Amino acid sequence: MNTNEISRVYDTLLSVPSMDEMIKMDKRISRKIILLLSHVIEGGLKSKDGSISQLLSVLPKEAVSEIKDFAEDCLSKAGLKEVKLKLEQLSA
Repeated sequence: MNTNEISRVYDTLLSVPSMDEMIKMDKRISRKIILLLSHVIEGGLKSKDGSISQLLSVLPKEAVSEIKDFAEDCLSKAGLKEVKLKLEQLSA
């Protein structure tokens, strides 16, 4: 699919009336998975090639911001913000 087609598909999906509804998720996951998920989200948001960047190019800025906030909230609730910062320092 080219970027225009992907844009139309996601625009259609994101415009479904119930997509803006807030939901409550009660999910228990390990700190290991939260740390990995945060890294995957961050890597995807920084991606400059592939399908992820095509998806990000069609998302509203508010959606990207919510995704970043979600990853940070997960790290915070798991008590892993400092661990993530130290890992970033090691990899720099």
